[in-house]
Amino acid sequence: MIAPSEEQLGAALGVRRWVDEIAAGAPYPDLAALLDAAAAATPLSPGEIDEAMAHHPRIGERPSGEGAAQAFSRREQASADADDAEANAAIAAGNAAYEERFGRVFLIRAAGRTRAEILAELRRRLELDDATELAIVGEQLREIALLRLRSTFEAAA
Repeated sequence: MIAPSEEQLGAALGVRRWVDEIAAGAPYPDLAALLDAAAAATPLSPGEIDEAMAHHPRIGERPSGEGAAQAFSRREQASADADDAEANAAIAAGNAAYEERFGRVFLIRAAGRTRAEILAELRRRLELDDATELAIVGEQLREIALLRLRSTFEAAA
């Protein structure tokens, strides 16, 4: 049985409604049931996306503070090419353009992606309309939450 704490859930996705909904369904018989419930609790509303985004650092920047969410961000942004100064400078410039265009930080499931892949996706998404981009951000938050839950509870199993 899996009974995630509010702290574990909040580190996966910092949205109060989502945390409450998943916590209320506990305990879960197994990881698959927890992940199914977590996926079903999305999509997120625009306000919930804003709430969740407050917990995510810019791509390429170290998260400040200590805690499970910050530790996840550090691991997720680690990549073999993390020291690629040219790619990092291009991502920083892309982050600034994205923030000017959409009014929030660029979010992508960074785990398993190279800096070049992140940069290509950043450039592609800068061309999208607001509604399409907001839907993608919500999907990326869902993917990140599921990966974080899997990481937390696979390690415990």
